[in-house]
Amino acid sequence: MRRADPIKVLFSLFVLPFPLLYTKTPFVATITSQVCRSNKSPWVCLTCSSVHCGRYVNGHAKKHYEDAQVPMTNHKKTEKQEKVQHTVCMDCSSYSTYCYRCDDFVVNDTKLGLVQKVREHLQNLENSAFTSDRHRKRKLLENSSLNSKLLKVNGSTTALCATGLRNLGNTCFMNAILQSLSNIQQFCCYFKELPAVELRNGKTAGRRTYHTRSQGDNNVSLVEEFRKTLCALWQGSQTAFSPESLFYVVWKIMPNFRGYQQQDAHEFMRYLLDHLHLELQGGFNGVSRSVILQENATLSASNKCCINGASTVVTAIFGGILQNEVNCLICGTESRKFDPFLDLSLDIPSQFRNKRTKNQENGPMCTLRDCLRSFTDLEELDETELYMCHKCKKKQKSTKKFWIQKLPKVLCLHLKRFHWTAYLRNKVDTYVEFPLRGLDMKCYLLEPENSGPESCLYDLAAVVVHHGSGVGSGHYTAYAAHEGRWFHFNDSTVTLTDEETVVKAKAYILFYVERQAKSGSDKL
Repeated sequence: MRRADPIKVLFSLFVLPFPLLYTKTPFVATITSQVCRSNKSPWVCLTCSSVHCGRYVNGHAKKHYEDAQVPMTNHKKTEKQEKVQHTVCMDCSSYSTYCYRCDDFVVNDTKLGLVQKVREHLQNLENSAFTSDRHRKRKLLENSSLNSKLLKVNGSTTALCATGLRNLGNTCFMNAILQSLSNIQQFCCYFKELPAVELRNGKTAGRRTYHTRSQGDNNVSLVEEFRKTLCALWQGSQTAFSPESLFYVVWKIMPNFRGYQQQDAHEFMRYLLDHLHLELQGGFNGVSRSVILQENATLSASNKCCINGASTVVTAIFGGILQNEVNCLICGTESRKFDPFLDLSLDIPSQFRNKRTKNQENGPMCTLRDCLRSFTDLEELDETELYMCHKCKKKQKSTKKFWIQKLPKVLCLHLKRFHWTAYLRNKVDTYVEFPLRGLDMKCYLLEPENSGPESCLYDLAAVVVHHGSGVGSGHYTAYAAHEGRWFHFNDSTVTLTDEETVVKAKAYILFYVERQAKSGSDKL
C-alpha cells in the first residue's frame, strides 16, 4: 500500500481511550455495528473508534468512510486545518487492516510498530475474555454432544479428535481444501514428519505473531506454514485453529488470493499444490536442503510423473499422465502427446444439467462414470479448436481422445460446476452420484492389460462441496474419512456424520485414494 496519512491514526488509537478494548465480556461476540446492530464481521474505524459491519454484511463500514469524504459545509476551516480522513479500519475478528483510500489491505507497519502493538493488545484482551467461556464450552462438548454423537455412530465414547479451522473472512474455500488434504494420510504424514523451522525467536517465540512487510520475504515458507497447520489438526483440541500465518504466506506468494472475497476452492487447491511442489524442489527456510532433496530423490526413483522439474511428494501422490490423441479428419494423421496432471476436470454432460436432486424423476441419474466417460470419449473438435495438421500444413477438422497413461496414488476429480455465459458465471447444480468405495478406473487406461486386478480401484477419502448459486458467493464445506469414520468440516465446526449423508452431497471436488489391500466392495 502507498504511503497514506491515515496510518498515523493507529498511534492515536493506541494512546487515546478506546472503550471497546476494555470490555470484560467475550470480545468479538459483543461488538456490534452502531447502525444495524449486527455482530457479524465488525470493523472498527481507526480514526474515531466507531464500529460498523463489513462489506459482506451491510457495508456500513464503507459508508462511514464515504460519508467522511463529504465536505463539511456547516463548519469553517482555516487553511491549516485538514479534513479528518476515516480511511483505515481493522477487522475485529482477524485483525487485518484495510485502507479504503488505497482500496487495499495494509500489510506493512509503522516505524514504531503501532499496528503490531494494537493487534497484540486486542489479542491479549480476547484471550482473557474467552478463557472461561472456552473452558465451559469444552466441558459441555466433552460431557454431552460429542460423546452422544459417538455413541450413536459406533457405540463408543471415544473423544472427538478433529479440529476445525477458523474462518478469517470468506476463507471457507481454503479451510475445505486444507481439511481434505489433512485426511490424505500419505500426503499429510510427509509434511508432518518434516523438521520444524523456527521462524521466530527470542521474546516472541511460541506466541501468536503477525507478519509485516518490514520482515521481508526471507521468512516466508509455504511448506513450513502448511506443515504447522497440518500438525495442528487431529490433535484433539476443541478450539478451532486459526490459520492466519498460512493465509499471510498465501497472500505473499499468491496475489490472486489477497483480500477477503470468496475464491474458488479448486483454483486455490491447484495454486497451493503447484507452489508446494516448487518450494519442495529447492528446500525452504532453514531446513537442510539435503533432507528435502534426499526425500525428493526417493520419490523421483519411484515416480515418473514430474511437473516443472524433479518429482516431489505432490507429484508422487497426485501426479498422473494423460495421453492426448488428435486425428486429422482430412488426411488421417495422428498426433500423440503425453501431459502430466494433478487432477482431472470433468464436465457434467449437458443432458443431465437440469437434474438437480437425487430423487428428481426426469430421466436417468447422472453418475461419476458418465462424467469420466464424457472426458475420455472420442470428441470432434469444433470450429474454434481446429487442429494444425503438420501433413496438411494448415488447420483442419479433427477428433480428440484422452487416455490415462498412468494413474496417480490419489485421484483428484474436479466437477465443472461453474460455466461462463455472456454476462455472468452460472452454477450447474446437478446431483452427480459417486461411489464411496471401489471406483474402477481400469476401462479408462491406455494399457489396462498391464494393470493388476486391484491396482485401478479407488476409495473415497474426501469431498469438497460448494453451497450456493455462484462462485463469488456461497459457502464451502468438506466431508472426509478418518480412521473409518466420516466427518463434516464446516470451518470451526466439526461433526460426525454417516455415509448416507456423504453420498447425498453435491460434490465439487472428489479425492479418491488408491486401494492398497483387497476388500469386498462393489465396483462403479
